[in-house]
Amino acid sequence: MVNYNRASKRLDSVFSALSDPTRRAIVIRLARGSATVGELAAPFRMTLPAVTKHIKVLERAGLLSRQIEGRLHRCRLSGEPMAEASAWIERHRTFWASQLDSLSDYFESRASKRAIRRDGGSRRPKGARK
Repeated sequence: MVNYNRASKRLDSVFSALSDPTRRAIVIRLARGSATVGELAAPFRMTLPAVTKHIKVLERAGLLSRQIEGRLHRCRLSGEPMAEASAWIERHRTFWASQLDSLSDYFESRASKRAIRRDGGSRRPKGARK
């Protein structure tokens, strides 16, 4: 059974929130500075309640904070969850890069052995199957 701790759940919610192109576009927009919900909704061909749902997902993931000034809701990007996700990716990128390098070396050695066999280094008797 997998043991999920608080950090893992937060990371799951960040990646889940970023899995949607609309939410990624909202994050990109907020990287330029704070914006109202109306300003965030303007470029999308969807209703304001639909955009608000996307904003709530980003808010629950901790990727943005919302400040309410009367009827105006101003959103701003929160960098900490993104930094945590980036650090997680970097840790795993190092591992996978070394694994892919090993896999590449393996295939290169197999290709070299096949080339040697084709050039007359095969010890199979005539008529034998591969």
